[in-house]
Amino acid sequence: MTTVTVLHPGAMGAAVAAELVLGGHEVLWAPNDRGEHTARRATEAGATPCDSLAEAVSRSAVVLSVCPPQAAEDVATAVAAHSFAGVYSDVNAISPQRVRRIADEIRPGPAVVDGAVFGQPPGEGRTARLYLAGPGPAVDRVASLFTGSALNVCRLGDAPGSASALKMAFAGYQKAARTLAGIAHALADAHGVGDQLTAEAEIMVSAILSDPEYVPSVAARAWRWAPEMAEVADTLRGADLPPDMAEATARVLAFWEQDKGRDDLPVADVLAQLRSGRST
Repeated sequence: MTTVTVLHPGAMGAAVAAELVLGGHEVLWAPNDRGEHTARRATEAGATPCDSLAEAVSRSAVVLSVCPPQAAEDVATAVAAHSFAGVYSDVNAISPQRVRRIADEIRPGPAVVDGAVFGQPPGEGRTARLYLAGPGPAVDRVASLFTGSALNVCRLGDAPGSASALKMAFAGYQKAARTLAGIAHALADAHGVGDQLTAEAEIMVSAILSDPEYVPSVAARAWRWAPEMAEVADTLRGADLPPDMAEATARVLAFWEQDKGRDDLPVADVLAQLRSGRST
């Protein structure tokens, strides 16, 4: 049995805590300044409340930070203030720069493990993936907590930041795509063509993120897609909808304008264009 502090038992944190309890581990949490919904989730997960954060971390070998991204550094700072001596795993949707700052500057423990959860909260027949990156022994310690659980561990190497980078790459697409869908439906609704938009969407090929070989064809068409996105932005403004994402897409497409008609370029070359800092 390993004693673990989970900060804090939100929807995902409580599900992770429940998996730890099912695995025979002791899970602690700090109720200070937490709401009744958090308390209920922690109780249902089988977590034990402590009188203070100091007590929880002093009793724990591992601290898991599972909180909203904007609170990640504050949580790490709070743990560091109590001279935590175990493994600290940040399992939040934050940038690799932030997780490295936590590891290098805040240092809430002698070892910091970068983590990222993919999927819905595990349990009740659902599984999820936990990606881990960091010093080998520390990753081993965190990974061992979830042996046989509904949280499947995937290792990414010794460099903190790679798990968070993977999360940012996936979340950037996932969240932006859903937001764009909302904007598209709002625009179609404003012009009375919502049903037709849905019908067209039903026959689209949607496996875009899983097929990077498709990207060169996007670059080859950027020279005409960028002006089209400018027209989309103008249409959105005319419907009193935010044009920002369409304008941003046009700016990104400008990085590929020199690739006009060259849909046979290697994927690596096309992706490198986005990192070049040059747009036309």
